Amino acid sequence: MRQVFINIKQLVQVRPTSQKKVAGEAMKILPKIDNAFLEIEDDRISNFGSMSDFNSSTENNVIDVKNRLVLPSWCDSHSHVVYAGNRSQEFVDRINGLSYEEIARRGGGILNSAKALQNTSENDLFEQSMERIKRLVRLGTGALEIKSGYGLSVDAELKMLRVIRQIKRRSPQKIKSTFLGAHAVPEEFKTNKSEYIDLIINSMLPKIHEENLADFVDVFCEKGYFDMEDTNLILSAAKRYNLQPKIHVNQFNALGGVALGIKHNALSVDHLEKLTQDDIHALKNTETMPVALPGCSFFLGIPYTPARPLIEAGLAVALASDFNPGSAPSGNMNFIVSLACIKMKLTPEEAINAATINGAYAMGVSEKYGSIAVGKKANLIVTKPMDSYQQIPYEFGNNPIEKVMLNGVLID
Repeated sequence: MRQVFINIKQLVQVRPTSQKKVAGEAMKILPKIDNAFLEIEDDRISNFGSMSDFNSSTENNVIDVKNRLVLPSWCDSHSHVVYAGNRSQEFVDRINGLSYEEIARRGGGILNSAKALQNTSENDLFEQSMERIKRLVRLGTGALEIKSGYGLSVDAELKMLRVIRQIKRRSPQKIKSTFLGAHAVPEEFKTNKSEYIDLIINSMLPKIHEENLADFVDVFCEKGYFDMEDTNLILSAAKRYNLQPKIHVNQFNALGGVALGIKHNALSVDHLEKLTQDDIHALKNTETMPVALPGCSFFLGIPYTPARPLIEAGLAVALASDFNPGSAPSGNMNFIVSLACIKMKLTPEEAINAATINGAYAMGVSEKYGSIAVGKKANLIVTKPMDSYQQIPYEFGNNPIEKVMLNGVLID
């Protein structure tokens, strides 16, 4: 089926098909066409350009979007959207003065979510998660990475990954799956962490490989969770199963995890609220994408990833939601783009690049997603009437989206 959007006020993020990411000074450039058209053949972008070059006689399904912008859907490369229940009580605990670490030491945090998930059936977990997925679609997220990590046992981690597989089959979004068994140390292994690491390496990883349940592997490399030696062991083992790392590093402490991730050919290093010059130097001339998670910083009241030094060093930056029940209970990428501008001092161009083409790169899907290019998937956002893409981050808290198209189909 052929469709065409006409009278697009701004067609945003127009790139060569071969371009997979943008870095450094180039992040300040967001290519666009004013007064544009965009043609779609089945589920792919087939042509675009200025309305002055549009031949209306060949089209039979025309969508007039006068005064509206069209841009690629958001690519959220870091989420924990599969979970059971919520942790709103911990939200109140933080208001009353407890820190994230103090809540975790009292049995809250990740262990709290693990307990709830272990007591939830696979079907119920799928239904809860799909409701969140539907909300994310309406908010413009067209590609989403989802992690396990709230299971923390062989059966529960496999249950999470099977739910993610079901979501892949049922959601119109592009879904990528990440195994994060090393998210926290379960209570029963508190005095013997090495035994839990053995369980990850010798029981979880082989079963995940056997069922083909994950695209990536992740480790929470942080004090009180998994140290550098633990992380190295797990990533080394995962390599045998062709799982590329996407790792949590430098959320509260800079331990050297960035360089370790690079050593293991990590696709991305995520969080980076604490960042050193050594980390920035290590990232130069690598294929590893730094990923900032400003929703977590906003919710926990911790520092924001220092993106400006990364960009000034010539590096790329991606933005992701970190959608999870404890530290970032929102997957609204429109708000993430606003936060990046307001709190991280990214320009609107840098923030949109970070949430589209660089986000796609950080989840390994930039060949088909993240920009307006011939042959890429027709995963698109049509905004409400507005003058410029600058209004997306400027009008924070508002939903700028009027229509969403995924795989060439307008979503109700």
